[in-house]
Amino acid sequence: MSDVLEFGALSDIRDKVETGERLAFDDGLRLYRSEDLAALGALAQKVRRRLHGNRVFYSVNLHINHTNICNGHCLFCAFSKKPGEAGGYALTPEEILQKAREAFAKWPVNEIHISGGHHPGLDLDYYVKMIRLLRKAYGTVYLKALSAPEIDDLAKRSGRSCREVLAALKREGLDGLPGGGGEIFAPRVREQICADKIPAEEYLAIHRTAHELGLHTNATMLYGHIENDEDRVDHVIRLRALQDETRGFSSFVPLSFNPENAQGMKLGLPGGILDLKVYAVSRLLLDNIPHLKAHWSATGLKLAQVALSFGVDDLGGTNLGEKIMHEAGSGAPTGLDPRELERLITSAGYEPCLVDSAYLESPARGR
Repeated sequence: MSDVLEFGALSDIRDKVETGERLAFDDGLRLYRSEDLAALGALAQKVRRRLHGNRVFYSVNLHINHTNICNGHCLFCAFSKKPGEAGGYALTPEEILQKAREAFAKWPVNEIHISGGHHPGLDLDYYVKMIRLLRKAYGTVYLKALSAPEIDDLAKRSGRSCREVLAALKREGLDGLPGGGGEIFAPRVREQICADKIPAEEYLAIHRTAHELGLHTNATMLYGHIENDEDRVDHVIRLRALQDETRGFSSFVPLSFNPENAQGMKLGLPGGILDLKVYAVSRLLLDNIPHLKAHWSATGLKLAQVALSFGVDDLGGTNLGEKIMHEAGSGAPTGLDPRELERLITSAGYEPCLVDSAYLESPARGR
């Protein structure tokens, strides 16, 4: 079969991909509305191989969800508890350090990922002490903590600017932000699923500030609920525009909505076809964000492995201790042996590369 026939109606987009021409909003819509999943995967693979060859990245990362107490009201969340509600918890900085010690005693951890609820009682001193203790104990481990909405909430409660909060945490050893809270940027959707969360403009502004301070960040998108094709394309193009300014995003992490335990959003599962389309189209539109990550706690291990043929170059990490996706209803393991991640990568025909969110290839650090 000729190359033209293979790509059919997408042949002009194929030509843009091959010459490195930037895809437009309408190109993104056409890709989402194409039924030729194989063509989408082939196009996305052209880009990921151009960027990363045969390498697939992973980390040995520890997730610490320091509190589930939150004053927000996101309809998709199954993790949070209201202040005073049964089952709520908040770890002390010393308890967080102990969790890290337990993980480091068993695994060659090279990254710590910290996120949680908007706890009204945890002030800046708490977070400063948390980062300080972890940095003192694990001098070279990559510390990635607090989403943009968490930074905004902390800044408002402490009477400081987001820049001041970020600078204070960086001084103690913070390396970057995990990227959560992006959800979907479209105001129509955001008002329905997370009306009291910061709007897209503030999310992007906080990431811009982090980049200006030398903190690299991830970006996320929650999909598979009430958004549409236009909303998903708009989301990634707005991220692309900020990346043109700052070059501070290290990776993009699409997050598949899990409706099982989301009391406020009883919808069907997104489905594997949409998952693969999101990965492929995101890789093709985001020509300036180097890495595309599959969060296997959201999609499951099997689909995450398949995503490696749809533009994904990062299989995430071991996700030791991850709670948020699992309380949403994920049936994936609560942590993996790094050798299992390597097996999944090699059995798919790729070369596993151990990194942290700085994407520096090296042996596991901090032991």
